[in-house]
Amino acid sequence: MDLKELLGEELYTQVMEKIGDNKIDIVSNGNWIPKQKFDDLNTTVKDLKQQLKDRDTQLEDLKAKATGNDELKAQIEELQAKNQQIQEEYETKIQKQQFDFALESALRDAKAKNPKAVRALLDTEAIKFVDGKLVGLEEQLKALKETDDYLFVPDGLKGKTPPGAQNPTGNNKPNPFSKEQFNLTEQGRLIRENPDQAKQLIIQAGGNPALYGL
Repeated sequence: MDLKELLGEELYTQVMEKIGDNKIDIVSNGNWIPKQKFDDLNTTVKDLKQQLKDRDTQLEDLKAKATGNDELKAQIEELQAKNQQIQEEYETKIQKQQFDFALESALRDAKAKNPKAVRALLDTEAIKFVDGKLVGLEEQLKALKETDDYLFVPDGLKGKTPPGAQNPTGNNKPNPFSKEQFNLTEQGRLIRENPDQAKQLIIQAGGNPALYGL
């Protein structure tokens, strides 16, 4: 009797689908997702984990019945190992999605003008997502607001300041690194004469100073 006969047509097909190449991806493009979709995905993963747990129980029962058939026992153990691997992959993906979603929300709550640019300045390895909270983020945001306050909307102002609309010096000069006021000549001058200000302007415009050699 082979494994397919022991499992039955339906269970065998479901198990092989779970361990095949076409594993389910929680997020396919790495972008942020709406909260409702996030919650739906979280529920889906929990359901899948329960299904894998049920299959493990069934495989344990089959393993006990396969006493004396070493080849069949080896196949069942291999399926159990793959079930465990799939479960760990699901958990890793959902944990990352929870972290990313929480961090995006926290940066917007902190009035970051450009959450993506602010995130690039954070040590995300030092931030942990524990019991629905981001541990280690508050300290980093406080430090950034003290050293680079231009990255955040000042308290008392309504609305969101468009990236690149003003420069961090507060003198209303155009930001040559922004899409609206792009100017290669002025960029070159700032990088040569005032690299610190150039770095601030690049970040405010949503750019990466490293790409400019800063």
